[in-house]
Amino acid sequence: MTTDNTFIPYTPQQFSEEEMQSRVAAFRAYMDQRRSIREFSDKPIPDAIIRDIIMAASTAPSGAHKQPWTYCVVTDPEIKKQIRKAAEEEEYESYHNRMSDQWLKDLEPLGTDWHKPFLEVAPCLIIIFKRVYELDQDGKKRNNYYVNESVGLSAGMLLTAIHQAGLVSLTHTPSPMNFLQKILDRPENERPYLLIPVGYPSAGVTVPDLTRKQEDEVIVYY
Repeated sequence: MTTDNTFIPYTPQQFSEEEMQSRVAAFRAYMDQRRSIREFSDKPIPDAIIRDIIMAASTAPSGAHKQPWTYCVVTDPEIKKQIRKAAEEEEYESYHNRMSDQWLKDLEPLGTDWHKPFLEVAPCLIIIFKRVYELDQDGKKRNNYYVNESVGLSAGMLLTAIHQAGLVSLTHTPSPMNFLQKILDRPENERPYLLIPVGYPSAGVTVPDLTRKQEDEVIVYY
C-alpha cells in the first residue's frame, strides 16, 4: 500500500492489569455521577476552560479525518434571548401538537415542559453544527463521511470533558432546530446537531431519582 501521508511513531500508555482495573473503575464511578441539569447558576465560565473542553471534544475520531463539526459558543445575553424565544416556540408546538401521548407520558417523571429558562440563565450555550460537506474557495463541494457518527462521537467526548471540568450540562434538542442556523448566521454546509447549555448548577438543584441499566441489560458477550 502506498500513501502520500507522513506517518509518525505512536507510543501508547501501558499499565499493569491491576492499574488498568483501578483506573477504569474509578473513571466509571466518576462518570456515573454525571447528570443532566436544567437549573443553572449564571456564574460565568472562564473562556480558557470552554476552549479546552471543546478542543478535547475535537480529538474525536471522524470519517476520513474530516472532523465535520463546528462548535459555536454563545455567551451574549441578547443572542441567548433570541435562541430561547425560538426554541420555546418550537417546544410549545412539540408538546402540544407533535409529541405522541406515550412520549409525553414517558417525559412526565422528568418534569419537563416547553419552558426553557436555562437557555438564558446558563452562562454558556455550546451549539454543535455538523458539516455535511465542505466548500472549496471556488464553491465546489467536497464530501464529508459518516458525519452523524463522527459528530456524535465528538459530542459524547464534549459531555465527558464538561463533567471533567466540574461543570454541568444538558443536551437540548428542540425540533426542528433550523432557527439556530439563522440566528447564528451559519453557512449552508452546516446543520444544527445539538444545543448544550453549560455552567455551574444552581444552589440546591435537584435531579430525578433515576437508575441506569445494569450490565446484563447493556452488554451481550459472544
